[in-house]
Amino acid sequence: MSADAPAHSGLYGSDPALLSPLAARLLARGWLKWAIALSASFGAILEVIDVNITNVALPDIRGNLGATLSEAGWVSTAYACANVVIIPLSAWLGMRFGKKNYFVFSLVGFTIASVLCGLAPNLNVLILARVLQGIAGGGLLAKAQAIVFEAFEVSERGAAQAIFGLGVIAGPAIGPVLGGWLTDTLGWRWIFFINIPFGILAAMACLTFLPADEPDKMDTKSRVDWTGIALLAIGLATFQVMLEQGQEDDWFSSRLITSMGIISVIGIVSFVWWELTVKSPAVDLRVLRHRSMIGGSLYSAILGMGLYGIMFAIPVFVQDYLHYTAEQSGALQVPGAIAAGLTMFAFGAVSNRFDPRVLIGVGALLTTATGMLLTQLNPDTGVATIFWPLILRSIGSVMIFMPLSIAALGPLPKKDIAAGAGIYSLTRQLGSSIGIALITTMLERREALHRAILVEKVSGFRTAATTRIEALAATFPNHVADPIGAKQHALGIIDRLVNAQAALQSYADIFSYVAIIFILSLPLLLLLGGKQGKKGSEAAAAAH
Repeated sequence: MSADAPAHSGLYGSDPALLSPLAARLLARGWLKWAIALSASFGAILEVIDVNITNVALPDIRGNLGATLSEAGWVSTAYACANVVIIPLSAWLGMRFGKKNYFVFSLVGFTIASVLCGLAPNLNVLILARVLQGIAGGGLLAKAQAIVFEAFEVSERGAAQAIFGLGVIAGPAIGPVLGGWLTDTLGWRWIFFINIPFGILAAMACLTFLPADEPDKMDTKSRVDWTGIALLAIGLATFQVMLEQGQEDDWFSSRLITSMGIISVIGIVSFVWWELTVKSPAVDLRVLRHRSMIGGSLYSAILGMGLYGIMFAIPVFVQDYLHYTAEQSGALQVPGAIAAGLTMFAFGAVSNRFDPRVLIGVGALLTTATGMLLTQLNPDTGVATIFWPLILRSIGSVMIFMPLSIAALGPLPKKDIAAGAGIYSLTRQLGSSIGIALITTMLERREALHRAILVEKVSGFRTAATTRIEALAATFPNHVADPIGAKQHALGIIDRLVNAQAALQSYADIFSYVAIIFILSLPLLLLLGGKQGKKGSEAAAAAH
């Protein structure tokens, strides 16, 4: 924005009266929008990295605090539950307390909660601190993109989205590498302490460069929908617990999971009924009357299930089957993150020239190709086999992630965009949780199925199997005098081979299902909006 741009241009940061002296000087030179973009994006990146950095440290946390695997899992579950509740409320919270006030408060809260996590003397304190961290983190991710986009002219918003999206997509690759290194070098507490200097820096940058909130634009007089907030918290938190703990507790054979499922259904149904009847709802569900909102929310859930499902399955595969360390599995995703970054910048230059539905369709086909390539996994699979599928996945994720908000929210009236953005973001978050829960369950069950089929083929009634076992037994010179011991040793090797092959086939099944899901989702593009121009960019500004 130029120095002589009128204050009433409507861009975030365009009114010198609301700026600090340093921000006003940057505005005069046309640099303020970039300072705003970097400050807000930096806050969001902190949250994205923290989600992934914690998972690799869970074994060390469990050992240090004397917890079981199930108990340590609540370190991640507590964060996810708090985070998923705040995301749909972020639009209302921003209007209630002011955009800058709420974002800076979230940054400070996230940093303080990180300190509490790092100092936690026992597991209960750590879980409570993670809840506080999740509450603050939900505000960071949900508001940062709106702040970034509102600081740029329509023609520059593609580049602004590239800045924001780079951190969001690269974060999951950086997190495991950084988390593994910090845990191995300094201890698990440093995965939280590392947030302190960066959190302080981000808060100071936002205090300096973000314009002050205008009281007359804040909604401080309407009644707070406490009932809706309570029902939302109960419904989504219990649903998230069910997804996070379901596989570990054998789903509905567990009284806890069954109770969580029943409470979540009652809570969510009651929440929907209440929000559709109350005068000033915390989350305006009436935006789902728009066709593009329905299509965009469904596709957002599929995006979470498919893309983030692959991102979850690959590290698990290389660690369990190829015996990579957490740090090595994270490093495997770095080339994909670089490819995503390059695609982001290229997209920023050409995004306004194409119908977003076309770009999403291309991204879906690239993701389908990723799934099909990964079904070719075999016992000789190495880094080279996984390299190109991960590159395609990264490019496909950019092709879907960036234009989807425009296609889903662009056709909405301006007054409905903020509420629509909250629902849109929630569906992607829930889609990710559902996808990971399904993948975890299906991997175990498909592996058991493939093992049963393979065991049948290596029974003593098949000539090829007995010949192979006898040949293996004959290769053990230490057991020549003990044919029974030699045969048992050979059977042990065959058993390990069968288990490995069953695991390999179960992963191939998962990747093929992801490919099928994206092919079947293509008709949803017909529900989305097309090229929206300025209106579409306003939609993207509110979305995350």
